[in-house]
Amino acid sequence: MSAMSSVNIQIVTGDARPIFRQIVDGIRMEIACGNLIPGAKLPSVRGLALQLMINANTVAKAYAELTSQGLVEARQGLGLFVSEPRQLLSKEEQEKQLKEAVETFVGDVAYLDFSEAEIIGHVAASLSKLSAKKKTHEV
Repeated sequence: MSAMSSVNIQIVTGDARPIFRQIVDGIRMEIACGNLIPGAKLPSVRGLALQLMINANTVAKAYAELTSQGLVEARQGLGLFVSEPRQLLSKEEQEKQLKEAVETFVGDVAYLDFSEAEIIGHVAASLSKLSAKKKTHEV
């Protein structure tokens, strides 16, 4: 049986995203960075709700979303575990989601006083940081 993994996410009250979305995004990032590896057991709904001091229904909604995305799987009587990596989306759907995310990002930063090169530099640095975290957890 796997030991329970800690989930290092924080809920930001001023964030425009709903709390359940912050949990989904936080756990997705933990998985992407390698902080939560395949087979890692997630905290119970109540446990994470207590940790984050939020309603358990909000955590349950986030876990349902993560399950539907194939990132976690429920094991009868054992709890929720990080799934083995697999791509559930077609290449076309991946392209569509990437395009939507980029358009949203560009819309968010277009009014800021940065050059295109500066923005690309920040994106590259952020992706490099994510890649470094992954490599740290793979060693």
